[in-house]
Amino acid sequence: LASGDFTPEGGARAMSTLLERRPDLDAVFAASDLTASGALWTLRGAGRRVPEDVAVVGFDDLRTVAQHTDPPLTTVRQDIEEMGRLMARSLLDAGEGADRPDSAAPDGIVLPTTLVRRASA
Repeated sequence: LASGDFTPEGGARAMSTLLERRPDLDAVFAASDLTASGALWTLRGAGRRVPEDVAVVGFDDLRTVAQHTDPPLTTVRQDIEEMGRLMARSLLDAGEGADRPDSAAPDGIVLPTTLVRRASA
């Protein structure tokens, strides 16, 4: 485990940390596609081949990033638009129920995700 800040630079730093700790690592799951793109830079600089030596998977399916990395990034797609709709509905519901003591906030909402297979894993 290494912390990043959801930027390519943060991903590069986190990947460097992981390689120092575990030079034999063979797979990385990044919290975002931007983070994964930075991990790819560091792996290339360390002479590690993706996916032959290290499989890399991102999260978000930001197509402007994931489709244009080298190699194209395998990633987990989430429905950003649906997330926005549900968040707006949740905020509106919370505002409408603020005066009612019986209104309870939901424990959480789980949305489906999809693995988008490209060349990095």
